[in-house]
Amino acid sequence: MPVVAKAAQSSASKAVRHGLARTLSKLGICSRTEAAAWIAAGRVSVDGRVVRDIEFPVVRGIHRIAIDGVERGQGELRYLVLNKPRGLVTTAHDERGRETVYRCFDGAGLGWIAPVGRLDKASEGLLIFANDPEWAARISDPETGPSKTYHVQVDRIPDEPLLGRLVAGVEVDGELLRASAAKLLRCGGRNAWLEIVLDEGRNRQIRRLLSAFDINVLRLVRIAIGGLMLGDLAKGQWRHLSPAEVAGLTAGNE
Repeated sequence: MPVVAKAAQSSASKAVRHGLARTLSKLGICSRTEAAAWIAAGRVSVDGRVVRDIEFPVVRGIHRIAIDGVERGQGELRYLVLNKPRGLVTTAHDERGRETVYRCFDGAGLGWIAPVGRLDKASEGLLIFANDPEWAARISDPETGPSKTYHVQVDRIPDEPLLGRLVAGVEVDGELLRASAAKLLRCGGRNAWLEIVLDEGRNRQIRRLLSAFDINVLRLVRIAIGGLMLGDLAKGQWRHLSPAEVAGLTAGNE
């Protein structure tokens, strides 16, 4: 065997192997679900041979992966921020036929991108998208990911003791729900705007936390994730993140 071939074989044996479907997702080409469908349909080959096993072990940079006969390496990594409008669901396909956040990207030709975290249908504001699953996992990590800041309009004017109880937390359905910070921004006659910061992500956490204190949410807007601010991005509009913004979002969990 030629020396070069032996070296490549040695490198492949030492490198970390992942299943084929996972590898396609990590390359930023498609979601793992789409990859599994492509593999099952016989559209994917490894080193010139069609593979139909989604767990077939491959090493990025060593094995040649092709889709429909076209060899594919690392795709262009894309990182975006969207100002999500209220009324859209954060999913690619909704089984109930509701409009999704992907409506905001119509005609942009971005290829596969996935939301990094979620905002429920009634919530609005900063929502990140990427085709980099490893980076997205670090952003979404409940222990080491960046904090998230929200402006929340509520149907009463909380006093300082109540704001303190939001930070102290309360048990709801067996979960301790709490804010890492809560302060009054401004108030009117019957309602107020609060700034609430979360350092962990739980399903509908702010709504459930406030409901435990008989506070109803009128509007909920995410304005920041870590140091990334929503700023003056118009509702329904999106932009690419800068390299500095991409790096900054994971700077605290290296």
